[in-house]
Amino acid sequence: MQRLESDSGQPSRYAPFRHVHSATCGCQCASPVVRALHRRVSADLTRRMFLGGMAAAVLPFLGFKSDSAFAQQAKESKRPILLTNLRLFDGITSVVQKGRNIRIEGNKVVDLPAAGELPGDVEIIDCGGRLAMPGLIDAHWHSTLCGLSQMQAMTADVPYIHLLAAHEAQRTLMRGFTTTRDAGGPSFALKRAIDEGIAHGPRIYPSGAMITQTSGHGDFRMRYEIPRADGDITHTMRAGMSSIADGESEVLRRAREELMLGASQIKLMGGGGVTSPYDPLDSVQFTEAELRAGVAAASDWGTYVMVHVYTAKGIERAVRAGVQSIEHGQLADEEVVRMMADKGIWWSLQPFLADEDANKLADPAARANQVRVAEGTVRAYEMAQKFNVQTAWGTDILFTPQNLPHQGRMLAKLTRFYQPLDLLRMATGQNGQLLMMSGLRNPYEGALGTIAAGSLADILIADGDPAVNLDFLTDPDANLRLIMKDGKIYKSTLA
Repeated sequence: MQRLESDSGQPSRYAPFRHVHSATCGCQCASPVVRALHRRVSADLTRRMFLGGMAAAVLPFLGFKSDSAFAQQAKESKRPILLTNLRLFDGITSVVQKGRNIRIEGNKVVDLPAAGELPGDVEIIDCGGRLAMPGLIDAHWHSTLCGLSQMQAMTADVPYIHLLAAHEAQRTLMRGFTTTRDAGGPSFALKRAIDEGIAHGPRIYPSGAMITQTSGHGDFRMRYEIPRADGDITHTMRAGMSSIADGESEVLRRAREELMLGASQIKLMGGGGVTSPYDPLDSVQFTEAELRAGVAAASDWGTYVMVHVYTAKGIERAVRAGVQSIEHGQLADEEVVRMMADKGIWWSLQPFLADEDANKLADPAARANQVRVAEGTVRAYEMAQKFNVQTAWGTDILFTPQNLPHQGRMLAKLTRFYQPLDLLRMATGQNGQLLMMSGLRNPYEGALGTIAAGSLADILIADGDPAVNLDFLTDPDANLRLIMKDGKIYKSTLA
């Protein structure tokens, strides 16, 4: 496999251009040969700017053509907007209310007036008696790594990865997801492009590169790349996918680098994975001292650490080190779940159920791990409710683009464990509370996942009844009739 590196060490590439220029300067500068060479040099320099991490410089020229999820640019009203004739799920309580309107000014909800109150000078949108709910939040998402295979991630030009991510971001928004917590990957440029209106997509809470030990779950090197020389930068480190750190000082450095780049929280890899070729599922990664170093770096910047881990032993170590969000944890036991509940630790669970949404695995050992985690998922949801652990929901779609259209289904199917309205509150207001733990590093101002005065105006108008089921989220094209983010309307099929 190739690394995505700049070839700046090849000055001979430009020697012919310098020679032609010096030989033809004066009377031949406008000749067809020189113009052709100029075009080649310009194209090469543009490519090299991309490989140097300057893809954001050309994002303003990114256009969404006929295959775009959007028929037109987002609509932004110059007057306050009043959503009327609706049933309200506010993301705060597990009930659906009637008799309220929603008043929006700029990017915020400012009031929920009674249906009979005079609206004043507003733009009225009649919702036709449909459900109004907060935009969905995926608390474990990989913005730049969800829409491509692992082989593509390891071999593709870095600019291609970012352009593909921008294209997928708009589709994520069209599935009703207005906010995501990125659980690892080079999402900083995409976040900026979305925030500046250059690209369309959900707002992103970025973690930056996944920080891993040597041989850890984020060490994506091939066998022939071992041993790594001191100071050697791997392809995935250069691309911003993961960052290898061994020892407290290196963990501190890597965490501080991600905070410098704009991470709203830090992601550490504390255990093995289901399909990992090198690190076993039951392996425990990073010492407690190393984990504490990452927690200290995050705490000094007013934010927190989320950690990838499955086993009870790994969870216990992470909790003792001060980690505040356990990602996965399907192999937890009751003792460690009680510990999480007592300390107020968040459990960010994903519906890994070895069903139609699971990755298709050829390796028998990996399939056995998948079944083991699926059985653990059922127990995890049961224990989370039994011990009243703060629980978040996310999908963790990673390197499996075929699963992207089913993002909403991965929420709806969890009604086997939760009442539909409780589950919908988890994916809106409850997930929003988790994201607020970024504290001083929170990149956005306003409450998330709720419809209340002061909340960010992220609102879906849908055909569906969440008191019965969440099946309407499995077909967002048909059932999401209006999608609003930050007070801007990205889709509306209301009459």
